Amino acid sequence: VRPLREPGYGEALRRKAERARKRRLRLQRRKHEARAAKEEEAARAAEREAKIDQWRAKRERELKAAADSVLSEVRKKQADTKRMMDVLRGLEKLRKLRKEAAARKGVCPPPSADEAFENQVESLKTLLKTRTELYEAEERALRVMLEGEQEEERKREMEKKQKKEREKLLQQKLEMDSKLFGDPAEFPLGHLLQPFRDYYLQAEHSVAALIQIRHEWDQYLVPADHPEGSCIPPGWVLPSLPTNDTWATAVR
Repeated sequence: VRPLREPGYGEALRRKAERARKRRLRLQRRKHEARAAKEEEAARAAEREAKIDQWRAKRERELKAAADSVLSEVRKKQADTKRMMDVLRGLEKLRKLRKEAAARKGVCPPPSADEAFENQVESLKTLLKTRTELYEAEERALRVMLEGEQEEERKREMEKKQKKEREKLLQQKLEMDSKLFGDPAEFPLGHLLQPFRDYYLQAEHSVAALIQIRHEWDQYLVPADHPEGSCIPPGWVLPSLPTNDTWATAVR
């Protein structure tokens, strides 16, 4: 009571309260600015990701269209080669039938004609076989390229999904730490609760502290049905929400 009776104490208290109010306003403003800057950076990052995805999708469509075009051309060549082989077999059958018809009439071509025909047919068959093997090799190469592109796309999608999952887990951890230890943005240097925050987060910065904390926790590991204890929870035990306005005021 004595300080309250001293002259000027009320004015000093008012100035102190005003400084505290202005400080809270500054912290809130900085927090809002930091949040706005973070949201803006996240929006820019999302926009960059979207543009990259659009570019990749366009590139993949172009590559696939080009590969499909070349593959279609190769298949057309394969079909033409097969059709030419069928023509050659048809010519062989036709000549055989004509030779048999001529033999029944007593007309026989000279052996040199048979030899020339067979040589020509064999030469064409060899050429068509070489082209068939070449076209098959081109088709295999194109299929490998397409499969490689699809595998790369699956890999990128998986990496993108894992990145989002890591970001989600990190955000959950930040929110959990904020509920347990307060928002780091609201803790200026030398804050009253800073030593407690440093104590509870020391394992994140020191391997020796991590080992010591794990050793202390391991001493109390018990089965789930142990009558004198309970299992260590797998994560942080978050505080319950306030059940009345008075408690909510104290928490704030």
